[in-house]
Amino acid sequence: MTDKPVDACIPVDISDADVYAAMKDISGYLDITPGDFKELYLRAYQHAVLRLTQSIKAADVMTREVASVRSDAPLTEVAEIMGRRGISGVPVIDAEGRVLGVISEKDFLVAMAGPEARTFMDVITSCLKDRACLAVPVKIRSAGDLMTSPAVTVKPNTPVMHVADIFTRKKINRAPVVDDEGRMVGIVSRADVVRSSTLLEGK
Repeated sequence: MTDKPVDACIPVDISDADVYAAMKDISGYLDITPGDFKELYLRAYQHAVLRLTQSIKAADVMTREVASVRSDAPLTEVAEIMGRRGISGVPVIDAEGRVLGVISEKDFLVAMAGPEARTFMDVITSCLKDRACLAVPVKIRSAGDLMTSPAVTVKPNTPVMHVADIFTRKKINRAPVVDDEGRMVGIVSRADVVRSSTLLEGK
C-alpha cells in the first residue's frame, strides 16, 4: 500500500475489510481525532480502490470479435482491412490462431518513409524528395514482413490496471489477449481501459 494520496474520482463502496486493512496500516494506538479519521478514511479508500481495480480483468473489457490477418496476407489486404474497419492496428496470427505479431499504422509509415516517419505527411515528404514513392516496393510485401514481433500480449485474467501500466511502459495503444497456448481470444485497447471505470461504479 502506497502512502500517495488517491483522488476521489470514482464512487467506492468501502467495506469493513478495507477499513480493517487501513487500521492495520496505522501503527500505534488509534485515538479517533479528526486527523486520525481522515488518515483512516484515505487509507480505507486506497484499499477499496485497489481491491476494485484488481477485480476488473482484461476479459471483462476486451473486444472479442477481432479483425486479424495471416502472416502471408498481402499488405494491400492488411491496409484495406484497417481502413475499412477504421482501426490503427491489427494482430497477425498463424493457422491455429496464435498471435505472431502486430501491424500498426506506424509500421506502414516506417516501411514507406523510414524510421523517422511519424505521420502521413512524412510519407508524402519522402516521396517528393526522392521523386519515387517508397510505397511501390511495400505493395509486394506480406504481413509477416512488416509486423512487429513478438507482440505484447496479456492474459484474460490480467487486471486492467496492469494492462494500463503495460501500455504506458511499452508505449502501445492495444494488446491482443491470449490464452495459455498463445491463441488470441480478444483485444484490449486504451479506450477499453478508460471505459473500465464505468464497471467500477457498479461494484
